[in-house]
Amino acid sequence: MIVSQALTPNKKRNYKPLIIIVSSVIIGLIAVLSGMPGYENFDAFDVTILPMLNAIFNSFTFLFLVGALIAILKRNVTIHRRFIYAAFTSTTFFLVTYVAHHFLSTATAYGGEGFIRGVYYFILITHILLAAVVVPLALTTVTRAWNMENERHKKIARWTMPIWLYVSLTGVLVYLMIAPYY
Repeated sequence: MIVSQALTPNKKRNYKPLIIIVSSVIIGLIAVLSGMPGYENFDAFDVTILPMLNAIFNSFTFLFLVGALIAILKRNVTIHRRFIYAAFTSTTFFLVTYVAHHFLSTATAYGGEGFIRGVYYFILITHILLAAVVVPLALTTVTRAWNMENERHKKIARWTMPIWLYVSLTGVLVYLMIAPYY
């Protein structure tokens, strides 16, 4: 048995540098864009459609994640994997439209008042903070699955799934609450 283990090549890859680079680039790009003024006179197309696309992509991400959760609870790994890849795809589309919107337009101020203003900012702040956390979490979770580190994958997925669900759902809520002010 020791001989067979020694002869079997270790197929696990070290994705940590890639996770750090991708997470840093995404979070850094969004941080830089949040400080930029945007274009006030961009008129190639109506950029106000981009936040709606963001919400649509977040909705799909949420639904795909729910599907992935149901599939894994039923022990259907193949369907779970497909839903996770679909969630990564819709999240990537979200990131593209999010970056485009924040690059091409000025920031929109929330116009609500009173109690609802506090609710909006609570949802927005928790959404932003957890969105930054979910990037490396989701990447780490998927790479552990790729490396067949099933126990480590399950341990981190127990944190990743609810956070990613929260981020995708609150992304839609933030859009619905600020949409009247675009």
